[in-house]
Order: sequence, then structure tokens, then C-alpha cells
Amino acid sequence: MTTTVRRTTITLPVAPPGPDNPLPPLRDAPGPAPTVAGAPPDMAFQLSYGRLVSVLPCRVQDGYDRARRPRRVEAIQLANDRLTATVLPGWGGRLYSLVHRDHGELLHRNPVLQPANFGLTGAWFSGGVEWNSGSTGHTTLTCRPVFAGEAEGPDGTPMLRVWEWERTRDLPYQVDFWLPRGSDFLYVGVRMRNPHAHEVPAYWWSNIAVPETGGTRVLAPAGTAWHFGYAGRLEQVPIPVWDGLDRSYPARAEHAADYFFELGDRRPWIAALDGSGAGLVHTSTRSLRGRKLFLWGRGPGGRRWQDWLTEPGAGGYLEIQAGLARTQLEHVPLPGGGEFSWLEAYGPLRADPAAVHGADWTAAVRAAEEELAARLPAAEVSAAWRKWRPHADQEPVRILAEGSGWGALEVTRAGVTTPGTPFPGSTLGPDQSPWLSLLTTGAFPRPGPSPGADPGHSLVSGPWRRLLERAPETWVTAYHLGVAAWHAEDREGAVRAWRRSAELRPNPWATRCLAHTTANPDERATLYLTALHQTTGLVRERLAAEAAVALLEAGRAAECLAVLDTLPPTGRAVLLRARALLAVGDRDGARALFDAGFDVEDLREGEAVLHDTWARLTTDPLPARYDFRMHPDDA
Repeated sequence: MTTTVRRTTITLPVAPPGPDNPLPPLRDAPGPAPTVAGAPPDMAFQLSYGRLVSVLPCRVQDGYDRARRPRRVEAIQLANDRLTATVLPGWGGRLYSLVHRDHGELLHRNPVLQPANFGLTGAWFSGGVEWNSGSTGHTTLTCRPVFAGEAEGPDGTPMLRVWEWERTRDLPYQVDFWLPRGSDFLYVGVRMRNPHAHEVPAYWWSNIAVPETGGTRVLAPAGTAWHFGYAGRLEQVPIPVWDGLDRSYPARAEHAADYFFELGDRRPWIAALDGSGAGLVHTSTRSLRGRKLFLWGRGPGGRRWQDWLTEPGAGGYLEIQAGLARTQLEHVPLPGGGEFSWLEAYGPLRADPAAVHGADWTAAVRAAEEELAARLPAAEVSAAWRKWRPHADQEPVRILAEGSGWGALEVTRAGVTTPGTPFPGSTLGPDQSPWLSLLTTGAFPRPGPSPGADPGHSLVSGPWRRLLERAPETWVTAYHLGVAAWHAEDREGAVRAWRRSAELRPNPWATRCLAHTTANPDERATLYLTALHQTTGLVRERLAAEAAVALLEAGRAAECLAVLDTLPPTGRAVLLRARALLAVGDRDGARALFDAGFDVEDLREGEAVLHDTWARLTTDPLPARYDFRMHPDDA
């Protein structure tokens, strides 16, 4: 069978990501980098280097709910006579499914598309293989559309290419799916480029979700790993047995954890094999050095999260991952004009189950490694990378899906070229229009008559900030200048710009930002109320949610309840109401809300507010519905 690339659709129960939150995500600077005793010098440097200050200029995706409805989802399939790979260009280019003719589905294929609050910008979903660029965490693009096209691959076989402009680092990247005729392995060529003259911190992890059974064992060529748990400690531990438990069997673990394998000079690979010794193996060229196991654990919180991310009965999953550094807490310098590129391979592996599940870890690893070497020698992967690399610059022969217009805007501003990954001017739209005006005329469009209307996305890089500083002053330019200053950690400049914006014209955008800057809870709450009275619609709804929290923190619970009366009864609003009722002494009313049942749609992984509120309410055991506790230190 000739390798083919074709558009198709799949029908799934879907909860769409919903509209972006128009309020810029103003987050305080990250805390100190984790300290690790005995960390190698490169690791010690990379743990503190390049940590992301905020997810700006991206907006948060928090407009989803848990009401799933059957929808047709655009997909692209790459297939030969052995494998069929299905990619979702509207959902970050996720490799959703990888089916082998003899071995069946190799990945954890989520039967639903249900966003949850795991991503850098909120919405994220589980399953398949996710391409994480930008910074520690799930990429800002995971629930956003990306570009896709067909390109000519080595030996004349077609490739499927997905690409985008990663906005937090201003770096373009591409993922080329290449499936040679008769191959049992899907090759994935990845390239990150720095088109700028300056160095940029780079980050990449390919997150591979695979089914978890009671007998699944994760193997990698390592004798130690860096363990990172929800208590926030990073420490080197022996593998597989540490503290009396064999960590290579994820189903035996009680609590969620990360294990970053220390591979040394060994060939990089990782496999998840079931009780029969069969499963998926991942290998790559050496520049993708990191390998990781993520497991949810068998505790009630881990099981609850697994159900939350899919549907009951769908089966559990674990993740085997591959990255640029030893751990996901590190960033790697990418010099100006430079690039990182590598080739990954995904395919089935079957090894002797007696060896795979034997007590001798070295023998288990050797059994899988020898089988991998027989099916796909390391030299063959390196040769495939060399064959693929010249094709990475070739332009797609046809476009299959379009991403955002932000790449086109940055290419226009910086005057750079990105061979193989076009960002056409036709993708420039209303979101980019005011910034294109600033770039070409030196002026932002004059603001409309309503200060409550959305002033648009804020761009925060140094070049855009300098253009804003030279532009004719309006309340909109001053507001955007404040956001850019805040992102640059120029707190005084940000406050000065937002105050100037409010002077030029009272507006909820600058007022809300000023509320974020004050350390006085009462002043913050008052500023939020001022902003709230200056707008309507979606903006007011998002402002009201923040205002309710600010009022509660200021000890103004009665006013918080009044604001909540104006909000739709989302799970987050119900939880806030329970907390406010507790604050005014209405314990019965708060308990009634829990007894009636609610779901916090945007509950954050590791967030303690549910069980903390329950503990303030009663000494009764926490109901399973609300038990998302992920580590033993949780109350």
C-alpha cells in the first residue's frame, strides 16, 4: 500500500474550549527555582534559566463546560499498509490515534474531548501524543488550531506536517509525520528554530499517553531517576525499587508522581509493556535526551482525575514522555539563528514476558532493548533523521488546515523567513489588525466610543513595547503598554501606564489591572467593583468571577454573595458561594450546596480549594465526587 495523507472527520462527544478569557493573565513572577542536591552542572543551570514569567501574550481558555455533545472533529490520517496515524489539527496537532494492523491501538485514545484546567493557558485534554513547546507545562496550543499540510518526504513518500508560531517564546516549530512504505514505525521529525538574533530559552516534551493495566511495566535504560512529586521536591532515586516499591509498575503506586530517567550515554528509548510483554516503544535520535514516566497513582484523587478527564469505564492511562532536557523543569538555550531538530519513532514492541516482568531489572531492560535493536536499530533512526532533515525546508505541496495569524504578524514585524513553515498574510485577521496598523503606520486605531469594549490582545515583547511607547497616546495604547511593562517585570512602569490609561478615559481594563497590583485586599476589592460597573457581557462575567474572589479575600462576604447572584451558576461560582456562606456563618447553606452536588469545571490540578472548604465545613469524610487530592500532604 502506498503511503497516503487524507482529510477526514471523526465523531466524538466534545466539550468545546469556548471563548478565550479577554482579561490578560497577570501572574506574579515565578517562585525560586527548585534546588537539587547533587544536580549536574548543566541541570543546575537549566533549572533556573529561562523560567516563564507569564503566559502573555496568550489569553486563558476557560470558557468550556462539561456538557459534551457529539460533534464532527476535523482530522488528518497518514497511513501505510501497517499503521494508521490520526492527527487533530484543530486541537494542537495532537496525534490522537496510532493503530497497527496486528497490534491494534498503541496509544490511549480518549473517547471524548473534554477540556480541563491543566494547560499553561487553561484548557487541555488527555490522550494521544501532545507536542509541548514553550515552557514547563502543557503548551498554550494544546486546544488551539495549528497549521497542517502535506509535504514531500524522503523516498517520495508524502509527509503530514503541522506547525505553528509558539507565542510565549516567539519560536516557530514543526512536526513532520513520516510513514515509509511497509514501516511498523511512525517517524516524527521535529524542528524548533530561532529566527531572531538573540538567544531564546527552548523547551520540548512529547507527552505520550498509553493504556495502563494492572500488569503494565515501564522500561527505560536507567538505574536512577529524578523523582518529582506534588510536594514539589526533586530528588534522585534508584530505579526500579525505591522505598520498598517497584516504581516501574505504575498501577502499584499510591500517589501521582513524575520519574525522569537518568539515561546517561545509553540509547534513548522508553516502553510501556503489558502483562504479555507487548505495548508501545518510543525512541529517538540522541538530541532528545530526556525520558519520563508520569503516573496518576491508585489513590482516590488519581482515580477521580482519570475519570474526570474522560468518562467512566474508559480505562486508565499513564504517560511516557521524551524531552530536550533531563527534566521538565529545565529550559535549554537556543542561540540566535540556531535550531534544534531530531527524529522520534513510535511503534509496537513485544518482548519475552518472563524477562520483562522478572525480578532482574537489568535483564528486563535488556530484553526490551534487544527486541528494539532487532526491529529498529539506532543506526536506522539516525539515518532516517539524515534523510528527513533536507525535506524539512520544503514548502508544503498543499495546505490542509490553518492556524492563527500571529505567526504572519511576527514574520512581518521581524522580517524573517521560515522555510517549510509558511505563515501567509492571508491569515492576518481582526485580532492582528490593530497591531499591523501600529507596525505599518506607527499608530494604533483610535479607540471606539465604549471603554467597556474589548481593546484586543496585548503583545508584550520588547519590539512591540517600543512601538507602543512611540505611538500617539490613547487609553488603549497606555493600557497595552502597562501589560507589556508588567510582563517585563517593570511593576512601576505598569502601574504608571495603567493609571494614565484610566486618566485618559475611565475603563475597566486598566482598573482591573490596577486591582491586581495592590497588596491591600480592601483596595483591590473596591477597584474590582469599580471595573465591574464599567462593562457588560462576557467581560463583566469574567470580571465578576475575579471580583467575587477579591471580595471574599477582603472579608466582604456579603458583597461577594451579591456579585455571585449576577453570575451563571457554574461550578466555580457555586464553590465560591459555599465559601462566602461559610464566611457569613451560614454553615447549613454551604453544606446544602455540597449535598446538592456540583462540578468545578476549571478545577486546577493540585488545587486544594475543594477539600479545604469541605474541611472547614465538616469533619465528615470527603465525598468521592470532590476528592481530587493528589499527594499525602493534602488535608
